[in-house]
Amino acid sequence: MITALDHIQLAAPPGREDRLRAFYVDTLGMTEIPKPPELAPRGGCWFASGDAQLHIGVETDFTPARKAHPGLRVRDIEAYAARLAERGARIVRDENLPGHKRFHTEDPVGNRLEFLEPLDG
Repeated sequence: MITALDHIQLAAPPGREDRLRAFYVDTLGMTEIPKPPELAPRGGCWFASGDAQLHIGVETDFTPARKAHPGLRVRDIEAYAARLAERGARIVRDENLPGHKRFHTEDPVGNRLEFLEPLDG
């Protein structure tokens, strides 16, 4: 029986960790969490916010996830969209999920990210 989702993993090309840290920590407000010493030599970086974890691994033949994506639930989605737009992110609004406000953007390596907030709070 599955009891929870532990983390989401995205990929990135080698050497982009600093750009990813700036985006996920400074722009999205997540906290970087240390990778276990056994995994650290592989590169990449891990982030958390509340119970949500997002891991980014390095792939030499990287292709951004354009359709597959994590859905990140936020509070005050309009303020969140404004914060991202102020920092140069492209915001693509989508009204097609009943009962939610949502938008999509991309991280610095082109991975698609969805942000959503239920209308009932």
